[in-house]
This record gives sequence, structure tokens and C-alpha cells, in this order.
Amino acid sequence: MRFKASMGILLAATLLWASQAAARTIQLVAFGDSLMAGYQLPAADAFPAKLEAALKAKGYDVTIANAAVSGDTTGDGLARADWSIPDGTDGVILELGANDALRGLAPEDTKKNLDAIMTRLKERKIAVLLAGIQAPPNLGPDYAARFNPIFPDLAKAYGAPLYPLFVEAYVLKPELKLDDGMHPNAKGVDAAVAAFLPTAEAFLKSIPAK
Repeated sequence: MRFKASMGILLAATLLWASQAAARTIQLVAFGDSLMAGYQLPAADAFPAKLEAALKAKGYDVTIANAAVSGDTTGDGLARADWSIPDGTDGVILELGANDALRGLAPEDTKKNLDAIMTRLKERKIAVLLAGIQAPPNLGPDYAARFNPIFPDLAKAYGAPLYPLFVEAYVLKPELKLDDGMHPNAKGVDAAVAAFLPTAEAFLKSIPAK
């Protein structure tokens, strides 16, 4: 009887430990530029904050740190990736490249920088969800042909999930953008989060337990 009681206590303790482990908070970092940072918006209206709230509303135990910096190129992101993405991070939503295109930087350098960021994250065993960007039409078809494949190519190379166009939900809707015609307003962020949410859910489910 004592043996059975001891086994029962052990089983209960094991189940309690398992349930606590299953309830571990997933730590994500949103690593990008002004499109993600919440340019000219209150912190609570930024994409990372609203995506975190949307995921929590669906029952996910997750935090999303806003490590997006307005004006950052992929080169800037590479330079700060190690210290902006802390140890203990489970996954990164990587959204960089828009400023490279706006400045007409060489697509080959953009790809090299993103590749280096993803290599470092892979070495640190941090999962990546890649958010894609496309070149502005005014840069011409040759630039677009060199720039636009960067994101699907890298996603394929690393086996990473890809959200093809981060700005898709609001880019063609003036009422969802700030007066600059580029960045989302609060309603634009809401639209972006709603469109991004299924991809974010699938990403969370793919992150292995630690």
C-alpha cells in the first residue's frame, strides 16, 4: 500500500511538472525597422504589442519584445543582432530590407546581411519567421528581379516559414496609413496583425519545447 501511495505521489508530481513545463511562456523578439516598430504610434499600438495581445486572446502564453528600430537597414540589423536578441529567446520575427530598397542598396548585400543574421540565429537555436518585403516599383524591373527573390530564397534555404509581404494588409489602402503614405496607422497595424496571425500561430506551434 505504501508503495502504491508513493507511486501515486510520484505520478502526481510528474504530471504537475509536465503541466508547468507545457505552460512555459514562449519568448519572441520582433526584429525589424519602422514598419514593425510602431513609427509615430503609441507603444501599445505597435505591431509587436498588438500581435502579442491577439495571440494571448487566442490562448497562447507568449511575449513579444519590440526590438525594431526605425531607419534600420539589414546591415544595421546585422550589427546589433547579437545584443538586441537576448539569450532565452525562442523565436524571432525578422522583418528587414525595406530601407535597403528605399536607398537602392545592392540586393546582393541585403541578402548577405539577412543570411548572416539567420545563420547566427540558427547557431543559437532560435527559430525564425521571415517577413518579406518587395522593392518599390520606381526602382525598376531589374532591381526588383534581384531584390524580391531574397526572402523566398532564404526561407527555403533555412527551412523557415515565410510571410511573403509584410505590408500587404495596408500598403494599397490610404485610410490605413499615416500621412507619409508609407507607414501603417493604428488601424493599419490592426489589419496587419489580423492578416499575420495565422502565420504567427503556425510559427508558435513549430517551436520545440525546451
